[in-house]
Amino acid sequence: MRVIDLRTVPVRAGFFADDQAAIKAGAAHDGFNYRGDPVTPGFTTTRQAGEALSVLLFLDDGSVAQGDCAAVQYSGAGGRDPVFSAAAAARDITEHLVPLLLGAELTSFCELAELVDRHRTPTGSLHTAIRYGVTQALLDAVAQSRRLTMAEVVRDEYATGVELAPVPMFAQTGDEQYTNADKMILKQVDVLPHGLINNVETKLGPRGELLEGYLGWLVDRISELRPTAGYRPRLHFDTYGTIGLAFDGDIAAVAEYLAGLGRLAAPYQLTVEHPIDAGSRDAQIEIYVHLLAELRRLGADVRIAVDEWCNTLEDIELFVQRRAADVIHVKTPDLGGINNTIEALLLVRAHGLLAYCGGTCNETDRSSQVSAHLAMACGAGQVLAKPGMGVDEGLMIVGNEMARVTAIAGTRRERHAQLA
Repeated sequence: MRVIDLRTVPVRAGFFADDQAAIKAGAAHDGFNYRGDPVTPGFTTTRQAGEALSVLLFLDDGSVAQGDCAAVQYSGAGGRDPVFSAAAAARDITEHLVPLLLGAELTSFCELAELVDRHRTPTGSLHTAIRYGVTQALLDAVAQSRRLTMAEVVRDEYATGVELAPVPMFAQTGDEQYTNADKMILKQVDVLPHGLINNVETKLGPRGELLEGYLGWLVDRISELRPTAGYRPRLHFDTYGTIGLAFDGDIAAVAEYLAGLGRLAAPYQLTVEHPIDAGSRDAQIEIYVHLLAELRRLGADVRIAVDEWCNTLEDIELFVQRRAADVIHVKTPDLGGINNTIEALLLVRAHGLLAYCGGTCNETDRSSQVSAHLAMACGAGQVLAKPGMGVDEGLMIVGNEMARVTAIAGTRRERHAQLA
C-alpha cells in the first residue's frame, strides 16, 4: 500500500499556549486570561489559543490515515521549540514533506518515521510539532495497511514483548485544584492531581506553605470521597521550578522541604516534578543527582520527575545514564517524531525508572489517542489523560482508546490461540 496524497487542515488544540516565563515572573490572572506583556519570543500575549494541524494521508486503497501536529502549553520554555503556528507548519509540510512522502510504500513505520524525523531543511530541523503529527499519521497508515491497531504495530516492529493492557492514567487539575481533584477521586484516577504549582506567591507559598496545605487537604479528601476502601492513588505534583525559587536554589533546604511533603503525603506515594529549574540541561542533571542523593540521605519517600531540559531522546538518554530522576516525563510533542517517544519509553523502562508517557493539555483528541497506543505498546508506567484541563474529557479520550485496544488485541489473541 502507498501514500497517494497528503493534505493538512487547521484544527483546534485542547487548551492554550502560555508564556511560562511571564507567569513565573508574576503575570496576574485576569479572569481566565493573564495581565501583562509576554516575555518569551514568539508569544503575542501571555496566554493565547493553542493551534493544531491535522495531517491526512490518502492511501491507494481509498483509506485515510491521520495525525495531529500540536505543541506543548509552555512552548519556548526549558529548551523547547517556539510557540506553534499551524499556518507556518502547513507551508513547511507542503514544501518539505509532501515530495518526500508521495508514493511512499507502507512497509515499515520505523523507517518512514525516521525519514521524516531526520529530514533537514536549509534552516535546520522541522518544528517538533510537525514531526510529531506527520509520524502519527504514518503509524496510522501502516496500521491500516496491516489491519492492526497502532499499538500492535509498535509492539511488533520494536519487539517490546508487552501484553497490551491499559496503563495507569495521570490527570491534571489546572487552576481548578479542588473541584477537579474531587472529580479525580470520584473517578478513581490512578495518579493525581498535578496541581499546576506554577507561581511562588499564589500556588506554592513563599516557604512552600500553600502546597503543604493543599497536599494535606488532598490526603484528607481522598479518605472522605474514595468510592472503595482499596483506592490508593499515587500523588504527583508539577512545581515548575518554584520550589527552587522559594528556597533560593539551596539543595539541602529543597530536600528537607520535599521530605516533609513526603511525610504529609503518607500513606500515598509522592512524586514531585521539576522542583528546581537549573537553566540548562547539563546543570539540571547535576542538580538532580545532588538532590536525589540528599533525599536518600534523609530517607525521604519522594520521587523526582524530570520535565524541562529533558526534551529530546538524547536528553533522556543522558538523564537515564546519570539516573538523574526517578520518573522520566517523555513529553511526546517535544520529542518530534513518535519513533523517538517509543525509543525513549523503552529505554527508561529497561533501566528500571518509571516511564511517564506524557504530553500536554494543549494537544488534540487524535494525538492523545495515538499516545495511548504508544504507552500501551511500550509498557509505560503512566500516561497523561489529555487534552484539556477539564479532567473528564482527557480521561474519556485516553481511557476509552486503551479499553478498545485491549479488547481488539485480546480478541485477536484468543482467535489465534483457537486456530493454533
